[in-house]
Amino acid sequence: MPRFRPLDSAFAAICLMLLGLLSTAAATTAEPTKLVQMAAAPLRAGPGSSATALVEREIRAQLTPKRYTTLAAEVGAKIRLLPIPEGGFFKAGQTLVEFDCSLQQSQLQRAKAVQDAADATLKSTTRLSELNSAGKLELELAQTEAAKARADVSFNTVMLSKCRIAAPFAGRVSEQRVREQQYVQPGQPLLEIIDDSTLELEFIAPSSWMAFLKVNSAFEIRIDETGRSYPATIVRTAAKVDPVSQSVKFVGAIRGRFPDLIAGMSGRVLVTPPAR
Repeated sequence: MPRFRPLDSAFAAICLMLLGLLSTAAATTAEPTKLVQMAAAPLRAGPGSSATALVEREIRAQLTPKRYTTLAAEVGAKIRLLPIPEGGFFKAGQTLVEFDCSLQQSQLQRAKAVQDAADATLKSTTRLSELNSAGKLELELAQTEAAKARADVSFNTVMLSKCRIAAPFAGRVSEQRVREQQYVQPGQPLLEIIDDSTLELEFIAPSSWMAFLKVNSAFEIRIDETGRSYPATIVRTAAKVDPVSQSVKFVGAIRGRFPDLIAGMSGRVLVTPPAR
């Protein structure tokens, strides 16, 4: 009977180890192949995925008034009256600011007196010139003085008209920067006024939306402050598309009057692109 030698035992152990290494290598080789096949498989989007992505994209917009401006003082004077409070409504042509212009009134009266004297002098000099008792130079000087007096009256009349600021359009006072009895300088801002008869909104959207969003296209906007949705209409688009972001500006307007809406509110534009 043959004896079991230590050398045979070592040889058997080496064979078993080599078999294990070969099995591991085969499994490792098969796994990357499987991963490569999975990575190469194309991604299939569900039906309407493009439209869904456009709908889910949040487009923000802010309500802005149709017209707005800042009224400033054109004369240096003390404010006598501010008849419309902040947030109040006014009509076109209604007085919004009235100054205490007693100084300007006095200057106008003085200019008129100077004009009367210049006109009298001119009349007398003209008569003397007709009688050859006054020279041509005297007549020209009298005419120049009369013209200067008329210009002073015209200037002071215009300055006195600046003592009252009338509303250029109907709207509301959005901010009052001064108070009654306050002295202001020419060019100093006094009031901010808005015309909120129509509230507009601007938003940036993909330029591809131009295919279905055109002038008079209807959409809705959900306002954060009220939690409600309101009808709107596209009134115009920007003159060019941003080539980097492939986006364009749309301008819409709220359809109808809603007392709970005021300028400055913001919300989410609700637009559903047509199915392809």
